Amino acid sequence: MKKVICVVEDEVAINDLVCQYLRKEDYEVRSYYTYEQASAHVSDDDVHLWILDIMLDDKSGFDLIEEIRLQAKDIPVIFMSARDKEFDRIIGLEKGSDDYITKPFSPKELVLRVNNVIKRVYKNENSRIAIDGYELDEEQRKVFDNGEEIDLTTKEFDLLMMFIKNKGIAFSRDMILTNVWEENYYGSDRVVDDTLRRLRKKLPNLNIHTIYGFGYRLG
Repeated sequence: MKKVICVVEDEVAINDLVCQYLRKEDYEVRSYYTYEQASAHVSDDDVHLWILDIMLDDKSGFDLIEEIRLQAKDIPVIFMSARDKEFDRIIGLEKGSDDYITKPFSPKELVLRVNNVIKRVYKNENSRIAIDGYELDEEQRKVFDNGEEIDLTTKEFDLLMMFIKNKGIAFSRDMILTNVWEENYYGSDRVVDDTLRRLRKKLPNLNIHTIYGFGYRLG
C-alpha cells in the first residue's frame, strides 16, 4: 500500500514541484495551497506524513501542526520555510516536527528527508512481508502466523525468502542449491527436498508447488 503524504504550500510552483518528485517515488500525494484546505483534512486517518510551509496566508504551519497533533500525535511532520532562523527551527521541534528544510532547497534533498522519516517511523511496518497468511520480517529474520512466531532454521528462512523474492518462477534443485547453499556446497541435492519438507511442515499454508522431474515454484 502506498504511503500518503500531504503537502501544504501556498506557492503553486513549489507545491507542484514537490508533489511531482514525491509521486515519482511512488507516494500518494495530496496537495493543499491554503491553511483552510489543509485544516479540513487534519482528521484524515490514512495520512502517513505532512509537509508544511511555515508561512500560510493569515496563519502558519505552526498553527496547523497543533491541529494535526490534536488528531494524531505520532504522524511525522516536516517543515519548509524561506526563513533560515534558529528560532523557527526550535519552535518547529517544540511543536513536534520531525525535520526542517530551508528554501530554496533541492527537491531531491526533500525526497531523501521524506524517505528517511518514513523508513524510521514505519520501520516495523515496512519490513513485514505477507504471504499465504503468514507475515515475515526480513530484517529480523522472523516468521509469524497470527502473531505467533514460527521457529525456522537459517537455511529454511533463506529458502523461503528465495521463493518469495522470485514468486512464480520455477527453480530446479541445482538452481536452489546455488542460490541458498551457494557454489561451495558439495553434498547431495536431497538437502533441498529435506529442507523444503520441513518448511512445508512448519508453514502448511505455503503455496509451494512441486514440479515433478524439475523442482519447485511458489505460487
